[in-house]
Amino acid sequence: MNFTLGLDFGTNSVRAVVVDVSDGREIGTGVCGYASGVQGILLDGKDPHLARQSPMDHLEGLKEAIRGALLQAGEYPDFKAENIGGIGVAATGSSPLPVDARNVPLAFHDGWKDHLDAQCWLWKDHTARVEAEEITRLALEVRPEYVRACGGVYLSEWFWAKIWHCLHVSPEIFHAAFSWVELADWIPSVLAGVEDPLRIQRGVCSAGHKALYSDQWGGLPDGAFLRALDPALEALRDRLYQKAHDASRPAGSLCAEWAETLGLREGISIAIGKSDVHYGAIGCGVKPGRLVKVIGTSSCDCCVLPVGGGFPDIPGICGVVEGAILPGFYGLEAGQSAVGDIFKWWIEKVCGGDDVLYRRISEEAAALEPGESGVVALDWNNGNRNLLADPMLGGLLVGQTLHTTRGEIYRALMEATAFGARMIINRLREHGVVVEELVCAGGIAEKNAVAMSILSDVLGVEIHVPETRQACALGAAISAASAAGFHKDLSAARDAMGSRSVPAFRPDPRRMLAYDRLFTLYRTLHDAFSGTGRETDVSRVMKDLIALRNTG
Repeated sequence: MNFTLGLDFGTNSVRAVVVDVSDGREIGTGVCGYASGVQGILLDGKDPHLARQSPMDHLEGLKEAIRGALLQAGEYPDFKAENIGGIGVAATGSSPLPVDARNVPLAFHDGWKDHLDAQCWLWKDHTARVEAEEITRLALEVRPEYVRACGGVYLSEWFWAKIWHCLHVSPEIFHAAFSWVELADWIPSVLAGVEDPLRIQRGVCSAGHKALYSDQWGGLPDGAFLRALDPALEALRDRLYQKAHDASRPAGSLCAEWAETLGLREGISIAIGKSDVHYGAIGCGVKPGRLVKVIGTSSCDCCVLPVGGGFPDIPGICGVVEGAILPGFYGLEAGQSAVGDIFKWWIEKVCGGDDVLYRRISEEAAALEPGESGVVALDWNNGNRNLLADPMLGGLLVGQTLHTTRGEIYRALMEATAFGARMIINRLREHGVVVEELVCAGGIAEKNAVAMSILSDVLGVEIHVPETRQACALGAAISAASAAGFHKDLSAARDAMGSRSVPAFRPDPRRMLAYDRLFTLYRTLHDAFSGTGRETDVSRVMKDLIALRNTG
């Protein structure tokens, strides 16, 4: 019997799964929360946009999660750790970290270990807003093709903006770093024993979606473009990489040191690293017509289109990259900056972490009909990733009265996240992307039936939920099976090992009609407060909410 190991480095924890390569059965799971900061996130009380992680947490969490997964897998008949033939790694992105010339994070050096800017810059760090705006401005002026593939706007969450911001705020860190590596690429390189950043096998998933990489223009942005931003960025370019790869090429093989540490065989294959949600899409069996929505602290929508049908230029969609998800397909990515984060804020800040109170409020929210509260919200509590690509936006609640309850507000927040999802899917369909089936994975899909029922009614589609609770780690394990040669390619591995999904939420025609009316009001607020509809009249929104509340 043969198995692979999938790792998923998330926002608050790392997860490991041991998977049977014949059918994708998960026989062992381990989870380890990060030890540092607030639930694994290093914060700065003076700057709410800052979010970092400790790379030491990543390595310690990796060992603990694998130890737990192997222990559980040991209860499976005939399992032996020596039968694990490959490892795959999924991680948040863009989450780059500065490393020295031996691929050691600056955070491991005594002089930098407590310096926030020497840590891993977590995906949800938005400190680089000004730099992102300047990258967008210059690209639109001299290299429009650079941002054409990412919806026309470069985001503050991404690779170049964060690195440039580091140069501005901590030049000593920037100049001490030999190179910068995405977390999804760094973990495989560590496991493979790579001690030269120039020898790291970089994945096209992170490179294409976050670093303006494309084979069409020779890889990373050219030196002249980077020099126009800052000569130090041009100098850094040669210390990054020349070529990024899809999952048809492995990242390396397990080195002796880490094989001994983990109790695995030396030399087993390590798959190319990818963003967590892209591997999550593979774990959920992504294919043309099937959109996979991974819902966690944020949400990410992934779908694929065959290469050869023309380049899908879709404004406001933050990534169209060949080979990012499956070799031979364009990978499309969009998403919302806050979904689970909004619910987490509600539970911890408003409900004070009181589980009994939260359950009571959830029950009240579940009992409400669409529009009954007379309240509508915008889901921009952490900015807007798509379609606006604007981190300088905030949440909004309209229609609140002296009688509004916490349950009504909570339902309005859940509805807002569903309306944001509808905006994205509408844009995809407007540009010819077929969405016939929706699969939702992640913690919200598993635990929040009210939010998922609302999403089904708002979108007017049946929602499937995969059997796996570890879609991202499973997708990484599937890629590992392909890299190790257990299947002929990644698509074949997906077909054999991808999680089955079952219809879990079906739209109600009556609620769909009510949500169509409420979505119109959301869209009015969306256009007015984003500036996309400068002549939008919001004077009727409150009155229309009252009318909807009174008529049911």
